[in-house]
Amino acid sequence: RAYFLSPTNRTEKTPAVYCHHQHSSNYKKGKSEIVGLLGDSNLAYAKELAEIGFITFAPDSIAFEERNWHTESWWGTEYFELATRLIKGETLLAKVLSDVSVGINYLLSRTEVDGNNIGFIGHSYGGRMAILSPVFDRRIKVSVTNCYCVNFKNSLDRGSGTRIPMELCIPGILKYGDIGDIVKLIEPCSLYISSASDDKWSRDSKEIYEYAKSTFKKGELKLKIWSGGHSFSKEMRNSAYSFLTKHLCVL
Repeated sequence: RAYFLSPTNRTEKTPAVYCHHQHSSNYKKGKSEIVGLLGDSNLAYAKELAEIGFITFAPDSIAFEERNWHTESWWGTEYFELATRLIKGETLLAKVLSDVSVGINYLLSRTEVDGNNIGFIGHSYGGRMAILSPVFDRRIKVSVTNCYCVNFKNSLDRGSGTRIPMELCIPGILKYGDIGDIVKLIEPCSLYISSASDDKWSRDSKEIYEYAKSTFKKGELKLKIWSGGHSFSKEMRNSAYSFLTKHLCVL
């Protein structure tokens, strides 16, 4: 299940943006927060993007809101979905990326969607998916990651302040590269890295940007470091929306 938001007075095929929710260790909310029905109003970007003219798509990631079947502990559903895959030689990341592609398949099935202009946006957990999804699904033309840009190598010590998120538990991944190497694979999709100076979850944004920027020839790689902490302020959102508008057909 997902929310599909369409702007009023639409007269032609319209660019669409896949909107991914945050984590915040709160499995009771997912898609409803980003369409403005509950939670933090600063995270209602699916609602706001629809109001300025985009079609938006807001699903629950596995383990959240309507896909959270466990009620006894905060980690129950997500840990189960991770652990049962790992022992079968699979990953939770493969599942959540596959879910994104299923969502894009649905968008392309709608006659009102301009299939050549698909964007992606996410904060925190959604920000991780905004980096990973365009590599997996090349139909994404532009992506915005807000408040997530941390290399694996800088989260391996207990004192780092960050952990390896469950969907990023990929056996042996460091033999092949780190988040910076994944960013290098995003092009020709354009990527906006929106981070905050006091946010531990995006502390490697400048390092990753400098590492990956030379690989972007067709797409655009943009970095903006805002003051403050782990948030998505109105100013940050407006900048993100401008980037999406720039790289999708002008509304």
